[in-house]
Amino acid sequence: MATSQIIDAHMHIYRTKEEGRRQFEGGYVIWEYGEKPDVHFSQYDGDIEDALDAMEKSGVSKAVVMNLFSVTRTREHNISILPDTLTAADRTREIQRIDDSFAELLQEFNTWICDTVKPYPQLVPFISTDPTALPGEAGARHIREMVENHGARGIKLHPVLQDFNMSDQRMWPFYEVCQELEIAIVAHSGPAQGGEPHAEPRSFAGALEAFPNLKIVLAHMGGGTWDQATAIADAYPNAYFDCCEIIEWTGGTNAPTEAQFAQLIKDVGPERVLMGSDFPWYDLDHQIERIMELPLLSQEEKEGMLGANAERILGL
Repeated sequence: MATSQIIDAHMHIYRTKEEGRRQFEGGYVIWEYGEKPDVHFSQYDGDIEDALDAMEKSGVSKAVVMNLFSVTRTREHNISILPDTLTAADRTREIQRIDDSFAELLQEFNTWICDTVKPYPQLVPFISTDPTALPGEAGARHIREMVENHGARGIKLHPVLQDFNMSDQRMWPFYEVCQELEIAIVAHSGPAQGGEPHAEPRSFAGALEAFPNLKIVLAHMGGGTWDQATAIADAYPNAYFDCCEIIEWTGGTNAPTEAQFAQLIKDVGPERVLMGSDFPWYDLDHQIERIMELPLLSQEEKEGMLGANAERILGL
């Protein structure tokens, strides 16, 4: 049943505006959709003040905040800010200290997002987990602790940036505890520039089959490998999708056309698709407009994507 509540099921918040700008200007490169000259990017930087302002102006009543921790990116950043005055021996020791700190940094990062959004009931925290930073049962215990005592409501994964395959069995302890706690996983899906199939929709098959009661949302509907999404949806009823980012790139040289994208939603099942903004990359209000403009879908199906589906699938 459709709802009047609008839910952004995929938002990012940074500690400061400067951190958000740094991510946009020098970090994530959007390459997989090919060329499209008229992509509508947001002008927000992405701290909590920006997020709340964007929600108020767009009429979004609830948003899921996707926390992400990448060992590779954290390591590169922390090494880049080491003083140039360090001796070779001191630099080696500092790099070793950085390499030994990832478990603590991951736990601190997850605690930060839960504490940051706690005063705002309209913001729902999803934490990160990582098989390199905090592997196995230790990582599973941390997930349980964050859910039971800190208000975490789900998990966000980015197999490309975190360098693992979605069906890597190192992830099994994490998936087991998520299934037991009945919390969903939202995971980046799409190709990697290096060719690794870590996050292509077909890479989700092993996890979806091994954990049939675990809800896994394939963010971006497969991104540049969107043509794999329907087969995964047909095979696994616990696979769900969000349409953030890819909806902005319809018509790109490697992206679906608007009609193809609407048909893709019809094929996987509109009741399994969530609206997400990927804020602060894209604007919340523009995502709502794009969904409402799609052909082939009924008003009820579009309204479900804007809110009711997230309520049901993510347990909101």
